[in-house]
Amino acid sequence: MNSLFLKLCPSRRDALRRFANGFGMVALAGLLADEAKGAETNSAATNPLAVKPPMFAAKAKRLIFLFMSGGPSHVDLFDPKPRLASDNGKPLPFEMPKLVRTKTGNLLQSPFKFKKYGQAGIEVSDLFPNVATCMDDICVLRGMVADNINHNGACLQMNTGEQAFSRPSLGSWLLYGLGSENQDLPGYVVISPSQPAQGAPLWSSSFLPAAYQGTLVANLKDPIANLKNARFSTDQQREQLDVLKELNELHRKTRQEDSQLSARIESFELAFRMQREAPEAFNVNAETEATKKLYGLSDKTTEIFGTQCLMARRLVERGVRCVQVYHTQTAKRSSCQLWDQHGGLRAELPANCAATDAPIAGLLKDLKARGLLKDTLVLWGGEFGRTPTAEGTDGREHHPFGFTMWLAGGGIKGGIVHGATDEFGWHALEEDKVHVHDLHATMLHLMGIDHEKLTYRYAGRDYRLTDVSGEVVKKILA
Repeated sequence: MNSLFLKLCPSRRDALRRFANGFGMVALAGLLADEAKGAETNSAATNPLAVKPPMFAAKAKRLIFLFMSGGPSHVDLFDPKPRLASDNGKPLPFEMPKLVRTKTGNLLQSPFKFKKYGQAGIEVSDLFPNVATCMDDICVLRGMVADNINHNGACLQMNTGEQAFSRPSLGSWLLYGLGSENQDLPGYVVISPSQPAQGAPLWSSSFLPAAYQGTLVANLKDPIANLKNARFSTDQQREQLDVLKELNELHRKTRQEDSQLSARIESFELAFRMQREAPEAFNVNAETEATKKLYGLSDKTTEIFGTQCLMARRLVERGVRCVQVYHTQTAKRSSCQLWDQHGGLRAELPANCAATDAPIAGLLKDLKARGLLKDTLVLWGGEFGRTPTAEGTDGREHHPFGFTMWLAGGGIKGGIVHGATDEFGWHALEEDKVHVHDLHATMLHLMGIDHEKLTYRYAGRDYRLTDVSGEVVKKILA
């Protein structure tokens, strides 16, 4: 009877394979894959930031993202439009997209002048005279497009690839895919004196292990708080950490892998190592007077952003994989959206440019002089651009339909313009249009990563930075 029952009654795996067209086995395969992924995570938990080889030969080893929080106006900075001047005050001669926040008025010419720079004669606003001298090293993307017209969603997309939901940031994906060359410093550093729109989700690791999240530096005078221990010597701290590590390991063995716990354990070790490395890495006063002058540290107007840029150079020079530099504070004001000129365009935009122009040019020239620009990718831009039409009499609205960003170094072809907007600066032209996903795919490619293969399984599916889109922009590669 028992033998007959065993022959007639299928095993659990047979049942999963036969019933409901085998969908049960599909679910089991997913669970086993998640378990396998967990095993991989466990094996890497002891050193999640260890250097990993790129998928193919990389042209860039590190990234500096200069983020102009609020949305810089492309038609006033890098995308001159003579038609705006000839039709100033006239209505836009075509229907605006349905996706608008507020109704804007007629066309508004740029109050600023443009000149040609570099061997290719790339036109740049007179608001960026120092950056303009670097145009032979810069690739200007005039046909950028994004999908969200609000700051929070657009900032999320530009930094994480997703507009609404929590997703790992660009820097977190780079750490996950490549690790960090310096184990004594955070592999991903965010320098922002004030909080940008959305804040911490822009550098979050989300569902990736917590070790890959960005480390925020807000206080430029005391970048990493509580590094010094006045009570215990270095040897005593080492003994304490060894005992604590043993206790934590005993605790970890009794439960499933928890990335937050693993990151917490590793953070103690990293903090100990940082006591030696971090003070020196962030000490911009150790630079020569000539270097500090190059970044504008001797001028109150440029001192804040110059300090941020100089810190970024010192960090990538020491093997930090990704540094994001948010422009959120000047000598006169701070804001989560400094470049959000709904009004005050004629005064506030020049003030923002004056605060950042010399530091950005100083960064590019310093990286080049040190031989670092060739494998350091520098990205400049914001979450979107501004409308060619006027908001009030002295402002522009949010504009994701066509705007400008630029890249330099790290395998980028310098001295070129890629893409364009129409004659009014409203729509990005289809030819050579670059979506945010395309930008991310290209940046990962330059770092030696296939954006379609850098995935992480979470909640039963494989996620990636570019979601299900994105193509490498091959025309801008050197």
